[in-house]
Amino acid sequence: MLETTDRVDTPDSGSWQEFGALLRHWRRHAGWTQAQLGAAVGYDHTAVSRLEHGARRATPRLARRLDELLCTSGELTRCHGRAETAEADRPALPAHLLRPPLPPGDSAAAVVAADHWPTGLPHHDLQCPLHGAAGCQLPPPAVALALHAAFRDDPAAPLDTDTVHALVAVLGTQLHSAERAMGERGPGAVIETTLRAVVARLVDAPTRHRRVLARLAAEHAHAAGSLRLHGGRPATAMACFDRAVGWAALAGDPATQVAALSDMAVLGLLDDDPASSRDYAREIRRAAPEHHWSGALSRIGEARATALAGDVRATVRHLALARHHLDQPEDASSLVSWLAPPALRMRLESGSSAALRDLAVAGGDPRLARRALTAAHTALDLLGTGQLPAARAMLTARIADCQLCQDDPHAAVATLAPLLDTPPDALPALVRHELRGLRTRLAAGAPRWGRTATETAARLAAAI
Repeated sequence: MLETTDRVDTPDSGSWQEFGALLRHWRRHAGWTQAQLGAAVGYDHTAVSRLEHGARRATPRLARRLDELLCTSGELTRCHGRAETAEADRPALPAHLLRPPLPPGDSAAAVVAADHWPTGLPHHDLQCPLHGAAGCQLPPPAVALALHAAFRDDPAAPLDTDTVHALVAVLGTQLHSAERAMGERGPGAVIETTLRAVVARLVDAPTRHRRVLARLAAEHAHAAGSLRLHGGRPATAMACFDRAVGWAALAGDPATQVAALSDMAVLGLLDDDPASSRDYAREIRRAAPEHHWSGALSRIGEARATALAGDVRATVRHLALARHHLDQPEDASSLVSWLAPPALRMRLESGSSAALRDLAVAGGDPRLARRALTAAHTALDLLGTGQLPAARAMLTARIADCQLCQDDPHAAVATLAPLLDTPPDALPALVRHELRGLRTRLAAGAPRWGRTATETAARLAAAI
């Protein structure tokens, strides 16, 4: 294991972890094994292990019996009383935050192999739940995988710094694997299984563990929702995002709150519900009111919603306000990569292209289509070659749609060629949504655009 001075599992006074540490001390002092002590009190050795790790509460009667067997002069009973007092003073968590957003699957999924392993955090838009963006060394793959498996499969496994780092490392590798393939079920199953283990720990967690576990739960829930959204399962995606917002608020993690709310705003657009999309976008500002990146993302979301509602003036105003936020200085050293200025610029141009395209479709205005096309090309250039294949596919479809709105079907068909050659099940749901609108417009214009437009519309119908 890595050497570290930041131990998550150092017991606090008046906690079940303190009781467990004392029990372990006195058991070893008496020369008993966990199995022997368990047999003496009518417990299995795994139950003793959970007591010693603070993962299980003892009854008053059991504490007294343990004192007698281990000759502790009543120390365990006194510690039991302190733990119960602290438990009574601890504020209860909302019931919905103690349940995972999705029911359990049939079995635990195997970790999808990654072609590279992160050596440190931050990584893949993930920060350390313990140290933020400070920079943390991660365990090597074999150690991290073993720690991940132990945490997932054994409720009594300790929650220490290396385990926290291992959970984030595995999450990052699964997201990387899914991103490269534009979404796979395998990584999603791993993430959801881990999320259930994290939430199970949160139910009985001491106060000092809540923040770390809540942040892990928020990151895993948002990741699970993103993969389900790309897989075309919006209802379960919304459940994951909603829970991610609650856990992120509990953890004091505005970045994950904003990420989940942004995705919820997108789901409102997919449901053709601009009012709810706008409301989610406004919540982004409330989640992190002191940050300009929050203001920018909020305004981008509002621009998308008002464009879908056909409000040109409001859309242009929101886009201008988003640009104003991005022009303001802000310390980016503590941000994850998706909130850094270049990434936000790409999101602004992508959102602008979508909003202006929607307005061009609604009003038949080629000038707005030209502005949308320019913004889409700018976003694609900012994205960079080989990065985020799902986002590249989305922007490619949008560019073709903008060309179609400019009455240039030949350019649109040429732009679409790479997507038409992609197997349908490899296209994320958001890309298919873009292609459905494009296909509708292509089919409507086919009588005057000719045979190529008709054939392309038919191919799109088969692909989506």
